[in-house]
Amino acid sequence: MDVLPSEEEQMVKNLAREFLEAESPPRLARDMEKDDQGYPPELWNKMAQLGWFGMSIPEAYDGQGLPLTYLALILEEVGRSIAPVPFHSTVVPALTIASDGTEEQRQEVLPRVSQGSLIMTWAFQEQDPRLLPEAVQAQAVADGDHYVITGTKMFVDNFNVAEKCLVACRTAPASADNQGISMFLVNTNTPGISHTPLVTLAKDKQSKVEFNQVRVPKANLVGELNQGWTVAQAMLDRATVLLCAQMVGAARKDIEMAIEYAKNRVAFGRPIGAFQSVQHMCADMTIWVDGAQLLTYEALWKMDEGLPASIEVSQAKAFCNDKCQAAVRSSQVLHGGMGFMMEFDLHLWYRRVTAWTMRLGTSFEHRARISKALIDQPGKVWLGMDQIPVA
Repeated sequence: MDVLPSEEEQMVKNLAREFLEAESPPRLARDMEKDDQGYPPELWNKMAQLGWFGMSIPEAYDGQGLPLTYLALILEEVGRSIAPVPFHSTVVPALTIASDGTEEQRQEVLPRVSQGSLIMTWAFQEQDPRLLPEAVQAQAVADGDHYVITGTKMFVDNFNVAEKCLVACRTAPASADNQGISMFLVNTNTPGISHTPLVTLAKDKQSKVEFNQVRVPKANLVGELNQGWTVAQAMLDRATVLLCAQMVGAARKDIEMAIEYAKNRVAFGRPIGAFQSVQHMCADMTIWVDGAQLLTYEALWKMDEGLPASIEVSQAKAFCNDKCQAAVRSSQVLHGGMGFMMEFDLHLWYRRVTAWTMRLGTSFEHRARISKALIDQPGKVWLGMDQIPVA
């Protein structure tokens, strides 16, 4: 396993950084926090022209068919520049359609995503925010050639600008054969759908979405009836590891700002970076972000190789939750009172990293998932990429 970027991957990452540094300065993030849409269509269109949205979509649907790692490299730079675009919320359901949708669904959705003409999102979490099948209570009931969806979804990203939403619903009680979950591709302008914007720490666009007797054609079922938990689980894993990439990018930029500040801020006649305690903080921040990056790309590598990666995804997210947040918190400490001023840009990264730690599973949830996997494999422990028998 080699998680270090190849020459081609590094070139993609460098080009993405150069583009986003020019096109997405911090003031753009500030402006979009106050904007009703929450994203600039001009930037979105430029990103589409670069082919980023189709990076990991099959070539048959106007994509480039590249491994997921390439997409993560782009999203890492999106996180670094805190670019206010519905990139993550669009590619996650698009990749699910690519892997589990019907040919008609793929033809309808994927070329438009690749071209940048379709913004998507997904809806899984409800009043019980855990990413577990028993937390899904929104009902989808068969009625002729349609399903009728009723329920409430929480924390739906960019629903205000999305045209399609991939929704997890309960279509049957859980049984020994399945979890009774099904996935539906829903047009957001369908009668019976309403949404309420939520006030978030990151000041991004999340919504509470109400489905009131929403009729969805049976052709919009993604995957098999009642077998949608497998589809949802794969989608959530992809979403989680790609979010980890964003967290790594944002945390890296944040600590670079802190280290640069420590080199130039003079106290008691010398830069504060000359003090050992500050040096220790800078070293810790760097090690934490390096570790988060390593775990993230280990999970991505396993996904690209077609290997089971759920444990690695949870390892990455739990570590990113703890250490990326610790890194940006230390950055705030190094900046002192100035770091907490709204006029200073540092909080833009701090608020986003902190908000992302609560999305797609807390550290406790992901550690519980790892623990369950260990219990389900008696006589074995996980070590890196292998299961090692215990004597």
